[in-house]
Amino acid sequence: MYENIRPYNDSETAAALKRASRNRLMEPISAFLFPGKDPDILRNTLNTIQGVDDFQTRVMYPAVRSILASTTNGLTFDGLEWFEGGKCYTMLSSHRDIVLDSAFIQYIFKDNGLPLSEIAVGDNLIYNQFIEDLMRSNRMIKVARGTTSRELYETSRELSSYMRMRLHDEHPASIWISHRNGRTKDGNDATEQGLLKMLSMSGGSDFAENLGGLNLMPVSVSYEIESCGIKKAYEVYIKQMMGSYIKRPGEDLESIVLGIMQQKGRVHVAFCEPLSEAELRACAALDKNRRFRELARIIDERILQSYRIWPSNIAAAELLTGREPSDRYVTAQFEKYLKEELNTLPKHMVDRRSIRDILIRIYATPALRKGF
Repeated sequence: MYENIRPYNDSETAAALKRASRNRLMEPISAFLFPGKDPDILRNTLNTIQGVDDFQTRVMYPAVRSILASTTNGLTFDGLEWFEGGKCYTMLSSHRDIVLDSAFIQYIFKDNGLPLSEIAVGDNLIYNQFIEDLMRSNRMIKVARGTTSRELYETSRELSSYMRMRLHDEHPASIWISHRNGRTKDGNDATEQGLLKMLSMSGGSDFAENLGGLNLMPVSVSYEIESCGIKKAYEVYIKQMMGSYIKRPGEDLESIVLGIMQQKGRVHVAFCEPLSEAELRACAALDKNRRFRELARIIDERILQSYRIWPSNIAAAELLTGREPSDRYVTAQFEKYLKEELNTLPKHMVDRRSIRDILIRIYATPALRKGF
């Protein structure tokens, strides 16, 4: 059951990583994650992996630790006390980086002796067997996208049913899922009501009991340096000019690699207070058209209040609103960053002022929403 969407089990993981070890990309992956080490060390390790936990301990944890050491100025977190008692949660998370948001959360869990979660990932990222093998060995749940309306309905029901089952089966697991379809590209973390409706598809008619069974926990992830910031600004610009943005083949993979390799500054993850029965009952008392809207508002408020505001966000808010800089050094460094990012654009891109303004707004929006 759920064969097409569930993560690999131990035997499937062992076989998948043997396949992956033979891929030509193993050499550059090893060079980045474990500089100075013979790539055959990683290949041989993958060939001897016995299962999912073995993969996490021997490969993924050291890999994320290497990424943190080489591309961040530290990872902080709060809210782990909500996981006391062994309860599993649907973590509805703000989403800034394709793979690292959830990878950093797994690292926090591993480092603090908590069970690792499963991770819901769009199947648009599954380009080939190599990517699928790595992701499904890493506790990935496959989220179907881009199908017909009928197929989308059926796959949504299957996903909702699988997630509810995993929260409460004999060996339950928490599940990470973005609170919206795709990464936030404008700095405004807004939960999609459609996602909440999808989650409810596997429950009964009582709104509060249905959603209560999912143990909803908002999570905020914030980066001092926005992941793939200039790419997001460019995408927003094209949408504004053309009405839509069509990704090139392989563009998501490029964003994965860029997000992993680029500098991120400081990173903070906040696990928020789960939604209470009283809050769900209050939503249930509303008109049917308002229930999910109010539920999304509560989740958004939790994420916003726990979102860590960095000096880069404040500098951007001051530039956007024309206020006097509160820290001239920080503002100067932020403007230097803007210039460097704009210089990565194609030479024919003439409207750099518009893209610059969009990038500033991406940083400024969280600070402005929090009253800075």
